Amino acid sequence: NYLDMIPVHNVQEYNEDGDGKITLLIPKFKSAWMTRWLIPPRRSKHFRIHLDETGSNVWRLIDGQRNAGEICELVFQNKPGAGQAGDQPELRLTKFLSHLYKNRFIVFR
Repeated sequence: NYLDMIPVHNVQEYNEDGDGKITLLIPKFKSAWMTRWLIPPRRSKHFRIHLDETGSNVWRLIDGQRNAGEICELVFQNKPGAGQAGDQPELRLTKFLSHLYKNRFIVFR
């Protein structure tokens, strides 16, 4: 079951802005020499992935201890409209985690 899996960060660098939203910093190259020779000076060495409010909350809750079901409960328990007809927080969370996993931003234990 997807909700029993435990997500773990695979991205080491990220920033949090003043609004509480998280930006993931993904290196453009793994090799230091490629970074030095292929990226011009004063250019970013990272791709920036901006998460929205809900995505940022999920990212903060991923600690390698909680499973996806616990994260879902914590994120959507105080959301207005969560649990209404047509709203499926478990489906939304599993889709989001699937995208993070597909792009190698997280791994599962």
